[in-house]
Amino acid sequence: MTPLIERFRDRLPVSAATPVVSLGEGSTPLLHAPRLGKLLGIDLWLKWEASNPTGSYKDRGMTVAVSKAAEQGAKAVICASTGNTSSSAAAYAARAGIPALILIPEGAIAGGKLIQTRALGAKVLEVRGDFDAALAGARELADRGTHALVNSLNPYRIEGQKTVVFEIVEELGGAPDAFVIPYGGGGNTRAYVKGLDEAGLTTPLWSIESDDRPHTLASAIKIQTPVHRPQVEASGARVVAVTDDEIVAAWLQLAREEGLFCEPSSAAGLAWLRRGTELQGARVVVTITGHGLKDPDIANKHAPPPVKVDADPDAIAAAAR
Repeated sequence: MTPLIERFRDRLPVSAATPVVSLGEGSTPLLHAPRLGKLLGIDLWLKWEASNPTGSYKDRGMTVAVSKAAEQGAKAVICASTGNTSSSAAAYAARAGIPALILIPEGAIAGGKLIQTRALGAKVLEVRGDFDAALAGARELADRGTHALVNSLNPYRIEGQKTVVFEIVEELGGAPDAFVIPYGGGGNTRAYVKGLDEAGLTTPLWSIESDDRPHTLASAIKIQTPVHRPQVEASGARVVAVTDDEIVAAWLQLAREEGLFCEPSSAAGLAWLRRGTELQGARVVVTITGHGLKDPDIANKHAPPPVKVDADPDAIAAAAR
């Protein structure tokens, strides 16, 4: 697979001197979802970002951020994370041969993401405090010049993540009537806005957040104070909040109607669309940002458990009714 940087080199801030650190990110499927779309009353398309190398959309930005860090001679990278950024940073740092330091909020990272990050060789520190505290610590250490910050405050992250817009328009053969994405820290909203601007599009962008940011079960958007909130508010993106109950219902429906198992935060956009919105009848692209195996604890809690049965055909047939 062509590395994302090579595919979009003319639209990214890279040069011949930039070492391309790639794991085969990007070029993710755009899947038509006719069954679920019919139920929601829209022409629904799903951008399946879970097929990126570490299982989330973060890899789009991380390939550019770590490539530029390597070009600039960084000795290590650092980030604060509720999960997906940590595993992506760990993977791309390992690929580049650069140490990664990960700061996670105490008790706030999904088990699948934490295991992935640890297995990739990053140094993981659990900060006594929330994501905001972890990010403040990461920024202060990066300001000392010892580590390159690879959170979405790094502009190269935004540059890489904007490429999803180019892919969607190319795969769809034109712009949809609306884009719908989850909203955690706001970096991806900024990336979509940048991609739309560079593509010369005025397509509406809907960013869906939790109505209880500090306590939501959707760990990837469990960020109390979005660092990009001022830019999101100024961008023209339309922000809507949904409940955890709505997220879980949408998450289960996506799996059962379309066979896609995502992490709960990825279902935020569908949770809003299930209400019935002004997008009825429109062609809508919903980005599914991360894989369900990222957050197995939530899946185990809300998905039906297996039924125990004897290895007897009659018993099996009876239990299957």
